[in-house]
Amino acid sequence: MAIPTLDTFQVIGDPSRRKMLMLLSEDSLTINSLADNFDMSRPAVSKHVKILETAGFISIKDRGRERYCTLKKDGFEELQAWLNYFDQFWTTKLRNLENLLNSKLPN
Repeated sequence: MAIPTLDTFQVIGDPSRRKMLMLLSEDSLTINSLADNFDMSRPAVSKHVKILETAGFISIKDRGRERYCTLKKDGFEELQAWLNYFDQFWTTKLRNLENLLNSKLPN
């Protein structure tokens, strides 16, 4: 089964994947350990994990017979860049409004 290529917001738009990211923010977990936190099949969890890996949010390392998932910053960097753009946008707009209001105030 082919794993769909999703953009960053499609990846984090799924509540199960967001919960997986939150769980992995506490510690690296095996895919089986992740699956224990969800009411879905192991193959469904594996599909979500593969999507997170493809998008750069996690890495998967084999240790013995287990596969461990660990957060990775690549996917978050794309998300942060998008947020930073709008943070700068609103900062500039609010600064311009402040300047306009200050220029209208009586001295």
